[in-house]
Amino acid sequence: MTAQILEPGSVLGVLGGGQLGAMFASAARRMGYRVAVWDPDPDAPALQLADYSFAAPFLDVETRDQFSGTVGAVTVEWENVPADLCEWLARHHPVRPFGTVLRILQDRIHQKQFLQIHGLPVAPFAILESPDQLPNAISDIGLPALCKTARSGYDGKGQWLIQKPADAEQVFPSLSASTRAGHRWILEQFVPFERELSVLVVREPGGQCRTYPAVDNRHVHGILRLTVAPSSLPAGTTTHASHLAVQAVSALNSPGVFCVEFFHTSDGNLLINEIAPRPHNSGHYTLDACTVSQFEQQVRVLCGAPIGDIKLLCSAAMVNLIGDEVRTVTSGQGYREVMAIAGAVLHLYGKRTIRTGRKMGHVTFLAEEREIAEERARWLMNRLV
Repeated sequence: MTAQILEPGSVLGVLGGGQLGAMFASAARRMGYRVAVWDPDPDAPALQLADYSFAAPFLDVETRDQFSGTVGAVTVEWENVPADLCEWLARHHPVRPFGTVLRILQDRIHQKQFLQIHGLPVAPFAILESPDQLPNAISDIGLPALCKTARSGYDGKGQWLIQKPADAEQVFPSLSASTRAGHRWILEQFVPFERELSVLVVREPGGQCRTYPAVDNRHVHGILRLTVAPSSLPAGTTTHASHLAVQAVSALNSPGVFCVEFFHTSDGNLLINEIAPRPHNSGHYTLDACTVSQFEQQVRVLCGAPIGDIKLLCSAAMVNLIGDEVRTVTSGQGYREVMAIAGAVLHLYGKRTIRTGRKMGHVTFLAEEREIAEERARWLMNRLV
């Protein structure tokens, strides 16, 4: 039996109004859908593109009812929207991904345990129920190690690298400063990786999965700096990464667009770092370099339409514009230099306030040869220093 398709003209709801929500809204409107965006921040970029805007806290019941009465289906642009809200909305509409998936992935401990139970490779870890358990956890895991808050925290926030015992003494006050009930942390063995890579997986309601090519990533201070597509790792390694990514997403058993991030270790192994149940920063190159972008796939999955064909049309390298860097690229000579480069595509997110560490946009460089795209991206990174 063929699943019912939500046709163009319908209203698609998205929880979260950042750049991912804005890119989803752009894809949906191009395909003939109307879009309702709910974000607590009235200046959220996606609200500028919405047909229906809801700027209120996610716990606001009146807004919940109004939003539900407007939309035909719901997705998320951020995994930390309340799972309770998604599960309530699912009583009335298709919600993809499922709220149960958010419950697993919102908590790093739950996520790591889930992957471990399903036989998927992760770095050794220990659970901290209180700051006092840090010394014993270090004894079990060893150093160096990375301590993270179990919930929230992204782009390097809520994380502490512990390389020697003295570092633990400096981290302890930060952990102790949290007085929230039930606050937990995870201590992960620091992985001496050779490379970071990620794989986008699209899963339709019937369970079929398709993957985008594995890409190489580089992070600086916990924030994605550079993505190059396709990965330069051997075909056997990238095929294995795609296989593990599909295994992980299939275990979650929910339709949606997912990004599985990996460490490629010095001994040639792959370890899963994290899973995002949504389009991902490392997949922004798909807007310009693929037949169907990750955001169009999100629309297709949400509406019950067939997954789009995935073809990488050319190589690509993407550089994030963080904080004041956006001024370098959009002002005077910097703007002229970037726009003069063959294959350069500038994306700005429409954020009104520039803050340190905030993603303001990105530039994708397209080229027939991977090395040329990466060379142009590295030129820009050097220009931004």
